Amino acid sequence: MTIDANLLELLFSGANLFVLPFWTLMVLVPNTKLTRSVMGSLLPFAALAGLYLFLFVTSFSNVEGVEALSDPNLSLGDLAAIFAQPHVTATGWVHFLAFDLFVGRWIYWQGQESGVFTRHSLALCLFAGPLGLLSHLFTDAVWQRFSSKAVEGEVGG
Repeated sequence: MTIDANLLELLFSGANLFVLPFWTLMVLVPNTKLTRSVMGSLLPFAALAGLYLFLFVTSFSNVEGVEALSDPNLSLGDLAAIFAQPHVTATGWVHFLAFDLFVGRWIYWQGQESGVFTRHSLALCLFAGPLGLLSHLFTDAVWQRFSSKAVEGEVGG
């Protein structure tokens, strides 16, 4: 199935805009009832997964594309050639958006549960997902270390 270039561009732009309110809420107003309620829902991920499924199925409508991705000898150049197609790039981008938001949501809930500061990690996750996750893991480890010492000091003091 071929998708019109204008529709593809609209879906790509729409997906980019779709995730922004969630990131905005988590970073700017993390402790509000609205943010907790919105981030408690899995519907945004279902919407992104549905869009991903549609793009995935329609981007690999030819058997050669699917076979190329399953080739154990796939080279970086071959992969770059596959992703040079706008449809495949849009599919990959929606994949990134969905997983970065999912990881961001996990970081957000970690902060809500433990009190660890998350805004910097969420901002990093928005722009460079794995760096935001790494930042959160480091921040959480430091937070746990120092918050447990503070509790020990209060109990022992």
